Amino acid sequence: MKAYVKVIISAGIVLVLLFAAALLLRRTHDEYVYSTYPIKYQTEVEAAAEKYGVDKYLIYAVIKTESDFDPEAVSGAGAIGLMQLMPKTFEWIQTYYVSEEYQGYTAEDLTNAGINIDYGTHLLAILLDMYGNEDTALCAYNAGVGNVNSWLENEEYSEDGKTLMVAPIEETENYRHLVAQNKSCYKRLYENN
Repeated sequence: MKAYVKVIISAGIVLVLLFAAALLLRRTHDEYVYSTYPIKYQTEVEAAAEKYGVDKYLIYAVIKTESDFDPEAVSGAGAIGLMQLMPKTFEWIQTYYVSEEYQGYTAEDLTNAGINIDYGTHLLAILLDMYGNEDTALCAYNAGVGNVNSWLENEEYSEDGKTLMVAPIEETENYRHLVAQNKSCYKRLYENN
């Protein structure tokens, strides 16, 4: 066999191997990305999104940020479940329900995915309605309404008294950026699927 034929065959083999490696890397990368941003509790999330008019990707982003989809998660501060609700906040949200179906739950019920997602999404809807701004609502979800209201009164943190430019607590500032980043990733991965 002539030398140039051997070179062509060798080059062809190298190209096939490179193509196979690229496909393998792409598949591995995609598997990693989708496993990092999973769609879990889809029935519960979509039902709550529709019920309260909250973007489902925001709900997924909050769950990802708060508990990384662990329904048994409990924070050092005592927040429980997928969306990390504080028991006092959970009790407060129950006052918004008129139906007896939603009355009488206790903090132990917060490990139930359906209950936690329903109440967590309801809280998001209340905060989105209260502030009219997703970033500010997320700050309130993390730091509480009282803190956010006082920050909105301070010109150092809010120019218009409605929108936070920056949260003075680093955890809260990082939280709102992380949720926004996670929401963006969810939308990019799943919106057109």
